[in-house]
Amino acid sequence: MLILVRHGRTAANAAGRMQGRIDNPLDETGIAQAEATAAALEQVDRVISSPLARAKDTAERIARASGVEVEVDERWLELDFGIYDGRAITDVPTDVWSRWQVDEHWRPEAGESLAELRQRTFEACDELVPAVADGDVVVVSHVSPIKAAIAWSLGLDNETTWRTHLDVASISRLAVRGDLPMLVSFNEIHHLPGATHRLRYREHGR
Repeated sequence: MLILVRHGRTAANAAGRMQGRIDNPLDETGIAQAEATAAALEQVDRVISSPLARAKDTAERIARASGVEVEVDERWLELDFGIYDGRAITDVPTDVWSRWQVDEHWRPEAGESLAELRQRTFEACDELVPAVADGDVVVVSHVSPIKAAIAWSLGLDNETTWRTHLDVASISRLAVRGDLPMLVSFNEIHHLPGATHRLRYREHGR
């Protein structure tokens, strides 16, 4: 099983800010969420993480519970928002959101396109197929790579990014049967303290 975990909350998440490559730590709520996520997962064989602190801290708590070491893979980094990194989501111009939605090859100044993120995430998923066919591998990452991995499992395009919602510290599960990946669960949050399914529109503070 490939178990995809979004990192716990940061202050930027709570403030509704874009959070791509900015290396923010977990806030107090995020730490509690990471602990709850670690407790919710059964013994796993491997834990892989984005190199960013919010993901690594979450991953280390999960790894500790299973007695394994965290493996860092930069392919699971969040999308690079370029000049919009750190800005309030509501301050990003409407035409920028439109460009992102209609053109997967468009990239913000000093940033990365969804097509580029998709390519690196798909490569990482393909590489994990043998491991997840025989064991449980946790990947702790961010909104955009996790949604790309969901698209990989379902054979979908980048529209998945805009038509799904992923909470902080959520769990999603993918299985592989033969060479065929499949979605088992998406956005599990029942394990989190005070969990709610309230939708926060454009929650891209990754």
